Amino acid sequence: MVVKLHDAPAIYDEVNISVARVEVNNTANEDEGWTVISEPNQTYDILELVNGDFAVLADVELEAGTYEQIRLILNDENTVVINGETFDLFVPSGAQTGLKLNIDAEIREGIVYTLLLDFDANRSVVPRGSTGLFNLKPVVRATNEAVTGNISGTVLQAEARAAVFAISGTDTLSTTFADTTSGEFTLVGLEEGPYTVSVDPREGGFESNSVEDVSVTVGEVNNIGEIELSASGTE
Repeated sequence: MVVKLHDAPAIYDEVNISVARVEVNNTANEDEGWTVISEPNQTYDILELVNGDFAVLADVELEAGTYEQIRLILNDENTVVINGETFDLFVPSGAQTGLKLNIDAEIREGIVYTLLLDFDANRSVVPRGSTGLFNLKPVVRATNEAVTGNISGTVLQAEARAAVFAISGTDTLSTTFADTTSGEFTLVGLEEGPYTVSVDPREGGFESNSVEDVSVTVGEVNNIGEIELSASGTE
């Protein structure tokens, strides 16, 4: 099993997550059957893990079988940086029970199972009222890379610092920021089907744009080419 971490981008300067170890469970009993598969004991700025960049949290051989859950045990050194100022992130019960995700991963002999963990930083960092303090309540989507595909493209106006979304129905299933130099983007970990790709500028002076009926095929990257953002107030 290979476990890769990537991010849905957020409005912060940095979101630093310290992962002590990664465990999996091959039983239906949440209190038993946990096996440590890696101990990275490393801090990741997850806002850097966009456009197809990943941090590999684990790469390990496992006995064949179905693994019901995965969990990340976090250290205490988690922080968010806002306008250059660093704040601690409090993780309720994180060190004791960890962040648990249901995966139902079927491990077969001779086959590499790659699990993608999409960490939604924007929804995971939660202000504690008006105290100036923050909780970390991780919102993570787990997908099997073997049953997903990607969408890539280029926003012509790279200076618009665009956010790019893959939308299915009313659900946003993948998010990234277009590269601020090249305008290139990649939306990863999408199940097969049609999507709307929505491009929203973060800089003023540009209009949003979208491309509908973008198909995703398992194991492939659909490059939809260039997307142009009109200047505000123009057609």
